[in-house]
Amino acid sequence: MNNMEGMLKPGSLKDKTIIVTGGGTGLGRSMGKYFLELGANLVITSRKKDVLDKAADELMKETGGKVLAVACDVRKYEEIDNVIKTTEATFGQIHGVLNNAAGNFISPTERLSHRAFDIVVDIVLKGTYYTTLAAGKNWIAKQQPGVFLNIVTTYAWTGSGYVVPSACGKAGVLALTRSLAVEWAKYKIRSNAIAPGPFPTEGAWSRLLPGELVQKFDPAQRVPLKRVGEHQELANLAGYLMSDYSAYVNGEVITIDGGEWLRNGGEFSHLEMVPDPMWDMLEKMRGK
Repeated sequence: MNNMEGMLKPGSLKDKTIIVTGGGTGLGRSMGKYFLELGANLVITSRKKDVLDKAADELMKETGGKVLAVACDVRKYEEIDNVIKTTEATFGQIHGVLNNAAGNFISPTERLSHRAFDIVVDIVLKGTYYTTLAAGKNWIAKQQPGVFLNIVTTYAWTGSGYVVPSACGKAGVLALTRSLAVEWAKYKIRSNAIAPGPFPTEGAWSRLLPGELVQKFDPAQRVPLKRVGEHQELANLAGYLMSDYSAYVNGEVITIDGGEWLRNGGEFSHLEMVPDPMWDMLEKMRGK
């Protein structure tokens, strides 16, 4: 066994239909692919229909599963409603929703316009609560159980400079996750979240750390395990939380970051950079 293998047994998501927002590229595509391998029907959404159609064709060839691509701007409630209706018309019942669509860029906050702030918060927070509200109301009206899985970040609870709109949006998504886990449990609707650390994706990393920045600020060096995450590792966790194996997990946010946020949240964690001769000197100074 290794971390590049799927961890759940075949058929763990058999006959389930799962919607993945932002599912045509990056981590959303990787998680969706694993859902397909576990037997699910997959619905992927984003604003770019050509990207979605290409991803759907590739995923069906790679897995033999069924994929429906529906163009949708998660900032528009009527388009989300259309995704739900189209999904039900194609596959029948919806079983799970993965709120993965996001937007982000690094910038000193004072350099941002209010419109730039809105773009990120509207995709991350509004897009998530629009999708959640539409799907949740649909499940409740039809007395159907369901699972929400939201992708947040570790700075959702700490905050972070230079990505303030994203931090605000993700903190809201985390609050939404925990709040509805309590309120909607009576409808047999579970809500959980994953907070990933660095998982390389071409699109996101090239936007956040363009050019030489990705070498200068090597994300792997911030992680105690000294590596970044593999997509299958995240997909394994997502598959578990979307499956019936996690039926008693509700209102939880699970961090998968190799210990990154703990290391960088600890005031003295960076002392690992102190060389042994200096430790020897400090030991002599304090005595034995």
